Amino acid sequence: MTLSESTQRPVAAAEPWRDVSLPVGERVDALVAVMTVAEKVAQLYGVWVGASDDGEDVAPHQHEMDDHIDLDAILPWGLGQLTRPFGTAPVDPAVGALSLLRAQQKIVAANRFGVPALAHEECLAGFATWGATAYPVPLSWGASFDPDLVREMGRRIGDDMRSVGVHQGLAPVLDVVRDARWGRVEETIGEDPYLVGTVATAYIQGVESAGVIATLKHFVGYSASKGGRNLAPVSVGARELADVLLPPFEMAIRESGVRSVMNSYTDLDGIPTAADASLLTDLLRDRWGFEGTVVADYFSIAFLKQLHGYSEGWTDAARDALAAGIDVELPTVKTFGPALVRAVEDGSVDEALIDRALTRVLRQKAELGMLDPDWSPVPPALAAVRRGAAGQDVRGSVDLDPPANRDLARRLAEEAIVLLSNDGALPLRRPRRIAVVGPVAADPYAVLGCYSFPSHVGVRHPEVPIGLTLPTLRDAVAAEFPDAEIVFARGTSVDGGETEGFAKAVAAASAADVVVLALGDRAGLFGRGTSGEGCDVADLSLPGSQQALLDAVLDAGTPTVVTLLAGRPYALGSAPERAAAIVQTFFAGEEGTGAIAGVLSGRVNPSGRLPVSVPRDPGAQPSTYLAATLARRNEVSNIDPTAAFPFGHGLGYSHFVWSDASASASELPVDGSVTVSMHVGNAGDRDGVEVVQLYLHDPVASAVRPVQRLIGYARVPLRVGERAQVSFEVAADLLSFTGAGGRRIVEPGDVVFGFGRSSGDIPLTSAVRVVGETRVVDHTRRLHADTRVDIESVAGQEP
Repeated sequence: MTLSESTQRPVAAAEPWRDVSLPVGERVDALVAVMTVAEKVAQLYGVWVGASDDGEDVAPHQHEMDDHIDLDAILPWGLGQLTRPFGTAPVDPAVGALSLLRAQQKIVAANRFGVPALAHEECLAGFATWGATAYPVPLSWGASFDPDLVREMGRRIGDDMRSVGVHQGLAPVLDVVRDARWGRVEETIGEDPYLVGTVATAYIQGVESAGVIATLKHFVGYSASKGGRNLAPVSVGARELADVLLPPFEMAIRESGVRSVMNSYTDLDGIPTAADASLLTDLLRDRWGFEGTVVADYFSIAFLKQLHGYSEGWTDAARDALAAGIDVELPTVKTFGPALVRAVEDGSVDEALIDRALTRVLRQKAELGMLDPDWSPVPPALAAVRRGAAGQDVRGSVDLDPPANRDLARRLAEEAIVLLSNDGALPLRRPRRIAVVGPVAADPYAVLGCYSFPSHVGVRHPEVPIGLTLPTLRDAVAAEFPDAEIVFARGTSVDGGETEGFAKAVAAASAADVVVLALGDRAGLFGRGTSGEGCDVADLSLPGSQQALLDAVLDAGTPTVVTLLAGRPYALGSAPERAAAIVQTFFAGEEGTGAIAGVLSGRVNPSGRLPVSVPRDPGAQPSTYLAATLARRNEVSNIDPTAAFPFGHGLGYSHFVWSDASASASELPVDGSVTVSMHVGNAGDRDGVEVVQLYLHDPVASAVRPVQRLIGYARVPLRVGERAQVSFEVAADLLSFTGAGGRRIVEPGDVVFGFGRSSGDIPLTSAVRVVGETRVVDHTRRLHADTRVDIESVAGQEP
């Protein structure tokens, strides 16, 4: 077979599952009816070809879970999924596409129904394969406060995956940050459920619009683990679960078109989520109406036996997961193997559980066209290659990092940079000598998160080029300031604790006009980094000797711009008071250093806002802006959790004037709505973007509420002299919370709507009284305020 040929099978009368004129449900039911138990079960697991069993690969406990699999022996039964055909080892994208094509041909030919496997990949910060665009990590998506741009990125990532034959992407992460010590903070969108929900939903819409299945993860509670430790138990109350952790998932299920959900590793109040039917079936499917597939986080079904002590044996774990609502075992077969087949055949596991999961899996494959008689294994990127299967060299024929991708990565990086403080030093004014100092200043990996391919897989293959152009911050500053002399000193490593380089760093700082001090993280896996999966920390001090380096450079007296290239927020000691400026970035991707340099020069007017609070005290954790009065600074505790920079904070180079807050009515019926509005004008000397944030303050409620809670936001681009009216039509549903008895209610009383520059800076408010009897709402409630931005004309110009 050549590349240009399809894997076509004629439709016989006895094969109604391939009859595209029939409803999908009928086609699937017909196929389920003629499959053996072994063929059914084979559709419910993946196989990880190329993954090692030596414990040195990319997933926890992989060496314990990777039993040897004879692929040729199992393929006659069929195969549900192929795990990470591109993301396991460096491979040229075209070669990978050709290899996947041949694997699909083999799978289709081997099983009697000709059903191909669904191929999945990671796509948390771009398609995680060699040579694909490395976009900013999700925490930067949150910092942008720009769902539209994130949706555009999701579409491009989906298009790239689909072009080479990938059907499903394992992203985004909808976990709400509850403890920034958790290593996976970089993978989240932030500490506010509304921000997480809106940005994640946009990303999913983009991926799904490309015809690729997005996957919500990790459902649910993973980020609330005790002590910020990965895979640790979770003991949140029912109200925190309902009002903080679940809303992003609920929004995505209702609005994004998402077709897959991944369970969380953790146990929630003693019940592992992989075996929790109340979550995976009662809530997700019966209440919210989700109809897609639930896939297991890697090895999480086996963890029911191994880590949780919940299931006695491997087959017990399989039964418990299936009963709860998991449909597919990933990344490879461990519990859904021959023993499960025997258990079904002897009646110890109900075949109805298999059929339920199988129906969902096959329905998804049918919707992807994978049961159609004219389905082709040839991906779009190789469709024009005619002789690849006959040996033609296709290397270099697929570009997964084209100029349009890089331009999008640049725009998102620029929008995601948060200017925390500025005493007027920025933008820099033609400095003659710049000291670029710090452990991440000359590291090309400093802009990449844990799930970028170079950091996730590439570091284990040092003989292979990175596959991307990754200018260091030193390179970017030199390019941005071509007339300046650049002096570099590393000072110390990220986490080694060395101090012998301090003298050189201080000397460079003392002799310079300005210092760019680059501090931050090294993304890694399971303790091999300072940020990333399994890289949790005891407190939020800068890693290694970086705080001491920061203090030493500040003591030199030269104006210092502290630049953070990090995966989480860190306490910065006295830097908020002493540094000339502080620039916060969260692994801003392959275009990140150029974006930072642009902010330093003023070419980029920063508009990012903090998706997570920056702590003042490294040990006052866990802490979040969603805090009730007793969780804030008070006289009954000596620990002050007040943030150095609160959620939503960010500065720019424009000067915006806020005024005229108003509400359309003084009373809001419990089943009605009210419009609150304000004006913002650009009174500065350059165009810019203001981010108007709408907060809710409920001073008296029947359950303790956070002092402030984000319920809406708008990015407002304004030219010099331009003015806009920003209005939010707020339905009473947005005021709802979980009251006594677990019911979500809207209750009467006074509320205050606050227009905030951040959660800690709310210059305009409008009070409204909610009237009527307490009203119960459910999952059909309104989730958004209707937002409107009306730009008024610049003097002498039309709007």
